[in-house]
Amino acid sequence: MNNKLDDRCIQLGEHIAKNSATVRAAAKKFGVSKSTVHKDVSVRLKKLNPSLYRKVQKILEINKKERHIRGGIATRKKYKGI
Repeated sequence: MNNKLDDRCIQLGEHIAKNSATVRAAAKKFGVSKSTVHKDVSVRLKKLNPSLYRKVQKILEINKKERHIRGGIATRKKYKGI
């Protein structure tokens, strides 16, 4: 793989692990698409750094379980005009 691509995968994984960031937040921070972040941390990171991959997957699983709550909060804010 490309060295620049490998570096981005590691950086994305470290950012998500350190900040418990969502895929959307990581994509915004790094200026790439959500699909790119997901592919990097789900497929490429597994080959590059398996221990970081496991940490990131745990965080993404937690985020997936909580997303309906964040969606409800966003909807509430939208209609309250906050």
